[in-house]
Amino acid sequence: MTEETDWLSQLLRMVPVSGQIDYRCFFGAPWRLDNGPFEPTEIPYHIVLGGSAYLEDPSGGPAIKLVPGDILLMPHGDTHILRDASNAKPSPMRETVGNAFTVVENDGGGERLDMLCGRFVLSSAHEKLVRAHLPSRLVVNAAEHSAGTAKPGTGQHLASLVGLLRSESAEELLGGLAMLNALSTAMFALVLRLASETVDTPDGLLALAGNPRLAPALTALFNNPAHPWTLPELAALCNMSRATFIRQFQQRLGRSATDLLTDIRMTVAANALRSSSTSTGGIGESIGYQSEAAFQRAFKLHVGLSPSQYRKQFAAK
Repeated sequence: MTEETDWLSQLLRMVPVSGQIDYRCFFGAPWRLDNGPFEPTEIPYHIVLGGSAYLEDPSGGPAIKLVPGDILLMPHGDTHILRDASNAKPSPMRETVGNAFTVVENDGGGERLDMLCGRFVLSSAHEKLVRAHLPSRLVVNAAEHSAGTAKPGTGQHLASLVGLLRSESAEELLGGLAMLNALSTAMFALVLRLASETVDTPDGLLALAGNPRLAPALTALFNNPAHPWTLPELAALCNMSRATFIRQFQQRLGRSATDLLTDIRMTVAANALRSSSTSTGGIGESIGYQSEAAFQRAFKLHVGLSPSQYRKQFAAK
């Protein structure tokens, strides 16, 4: 029997993510950053190294304060505004473009903000699986901004990684661009892991992962998407009745187990179409479809292109 791999490792195997640092910001009040618009394949992030920042609520609610160690991800790529507490007219900014990132500064006074800003980049074949199942906003804290004071575990690992990002972005070093990109990419996995371990987990995949009773179904779907899973079968894995499983899964993910299974299958199929010469029917069969016609219909409904059109589009790039 094949040993199961945890769901996050399987997700990152299916959905390659590359990270990059774009800016290191040094601001004094008053300051304001208007972020976006972003490409559908981009997930912007911000790391507060020192000082504080306020994330405006687009619905008009109170702004969210970000403190040292906070890492903000915007998984849906929404435009967003970060500013100081005063919300006054910002002072002019100036940029110094380097080989690995750009330094942005102003001459404001008061509390100084030190912040790293970057992006996680997905391929167009994968962005739906991530965006459909992660919250629009995700904030975790890198353990009091210090690996030395962090609790053992993911928080400490993330704090250590942020410390390396701070050091590597302090000056232009040999191999700095490669190091910053590699560290940024690793941060994506650590942020998702830490978020799934928090007491108040957000909606989506992280809420499922943080629920011990539902986690077996999540693991099963990611490990064996070709299996003809039924709701009673998944409920049995979680030691729940069918009705309880359906209700709790829907409440936490915001979508059904069948929806998640389809998203996983289509992501696996897109990868195969991009990277292999396997026939369309063979790919459909490998992810659990009994007929090529059924797979063709499902893929076009999900992606907007037929499998052959998708393969041609990728080959043309």
